[in-house]
Amino acid sequence: MTMSHVICEIDGPIGLVTLNNPDKHNAFDDVLIADLTAALQALEANADVRMVILSAVGKSFSAGADLNWMKRMAAYTQEENLRDAMGLATLMRTLHDLSKPTIARVQGAAFGGGVGLVACCDIAVGTLRSAFSLSETKIGLIPAVISPYVIAAIGERAAHRYFLTAEKFDAAEAYRLGLLHDLVQGDEELDDKINDIVTALLGCSPHAVGEAKQLIAAVANRPIDDTLVADTAARIARVRVSEEGREGLTAFLEKRKARWVVEG
Repeated sequence: MTMSHVICEIDGPIGLVTLNNPDKHNAFDDVLIADLTAALQALEANADVRMVILSAVGKSFSAGADLNWMKRMAAYTQEENLRDAMGLATLMRTLHDLSKPTIARVQGAAFGGGVGLVACCDIAVGTLRSAFSLSETKIGLIPAVISPYVIAAIGERAAHRYFLTAEKFDAAEAYRLGLLHDLVQGDEELDDKINDIVTALLGCSPHAVGEAKQLIAAVANRPIDDTLVADTAARIARVRVSEEGREGLTAFLEKRKARWVVEG
């Protein structure tokens, strides 16, 4: 499925979403945002897809907003800008809330909303060519709709620096901050590392992976009180009696691979 500059493919249990507008450094506009959202929703609805890899073609992962789109925005009313901003907000939430694990393959620069895409993915791997900037304040704007995800990824303290200064930072700094989970030399090593992650995910229960994503959202930044303790106990009790929970425990005790394991 190809929509404008977004390619959506399925390779067995893997959904592949590729930004394919290298001449414009895979910059955002309203059409790309809508098509990327639709691609992610289609993969979410496909029960055979167990994970999604988000990648891009060309030198840049995504250079933020397209210039022509920004020109149009400059003439919008506040109401029109609100509708436009909600499109990007919906994309980010769709990617963040996907029930399947998501992997960002960051081969180059990610600026503005491109940083948001990386932060919304569960796992992000970059190369030494990767570079980042929350560049909005340079043009009188703010990284508003991506802020919940970026702050969760890099922390409030780092956000104070990079939201305010719009400084460009390199892949090593992104790795230090936690925006990238792994940092490799080049494209070949990037694909090898992602293949390792894919292999690990294919050895895990799809249902448990989805439950684990929900668990993180339920537990993160919440006080450890009676309500939270009861909720976590209820979650594991529910998963233990699920079909995959029973299969996983049985396979472990019988010293065999569980039914969901996919081997390359």
